[in-house]
Amino acid sequence: MAEGPTGSTVPRRQLGRNLRDLRNRARLTVRAAARKLEWSEAKMWRIETGQTPLRSLDVQAMCTVYGAPPDLTEALMGLAKETKARGWWHAYGDVIPEGFDVYVGLEEAAASLSSYESDIVPGLLQTEGYARAVTRTHIRGIGDEDLDGRVRLRIERQTLLTRAADPPTLRVALSEAVLRRPIGGRDVMVEQLGHLVYVSELPNVVIRVVPFAAGMHSGVVTGPFVILRFPLNVDGNETEPPTVYADGYTGGLYLDKPKEVEHYDAAFQGIWDTSLDEQASRRLIAEVAGSHEQG
Repeated sequence: MAEGPTGSTVPRRQLGRNLRDLRNRARLTVRAAARKLEWSEAKMWRIETGQTPLRSLDVQAMCTVYGAPPDLTEALMGLAKETKARGWWHAYGDVIPEGFDVYVGLEEAAASLSSYESDIVPGLLQTEGYARAVTRTHIRGIGDEDLDGRVRLRIERQTLLTRAADPPTLRVALSEAVLRRPIGGRDVMVEQLGHLVYVSELPNVVIRVVPFAAGMHSGVVTGPFVILRFPLNVDGNETEPPTVYADGYTGGLYLDKPKEVEHYDAAFQGIWDTSLDEQASRRLIAEVAGSHEQG
């Protein structure tokens, strides 16, 4: 059964941050804490970065080692129970790339996403045919069943853009190369570019194209990335720290230190400033779709 939009990722990250702060206040290194708890350093890292759910008894053990007060220990043990909640994406089991469930949970919880893509259409905007072509290339020799599962997962993710309750705002900057690179054949590209035009007309989605004529810009240096921002609480503060996600060939990178996010914010703004406006971008997308259709 699907959970609410936050799934289990957010409470895992909140718990991890609190435990990391307690460890730092106790002046313990990861190695020293792992030794006291008789755990591996890898397990400590997974806990503190929100990569894994945690039992209440494990949280109690960590709080004891860190000298946490009883009221905080009790609160964190309660939070640990929330980390076991399962989001809808867990129904896809083994077809979720390792570690990607963390990103899907953050994506579901985000209030806004700002994305730059240099080579392929982002997953949230892919058609089924395009997603199949990309997945076949990325995972050579993939079986039909796994391929179908991965494509269904990708399409299911896209429903967050049109969900009834607080759909996130999405800003996407696409390199012109994304439009012109033929992936999956002529019909697939025509359908994909038509879909981009359609999605760009949603009230919460803005798609801009960075033309080749823009020359050198920030995205040439950064490569593809997504900046995720989260809803505000009653005090006007973000419920989760802004996070940058950069997808790599062998895994994803998460950055949430304020200076890191600040650098990517500046990079995205630089990319956005060199892009065509929404109407000009739609015209270029439609024009390139026509060239694929003729070719």
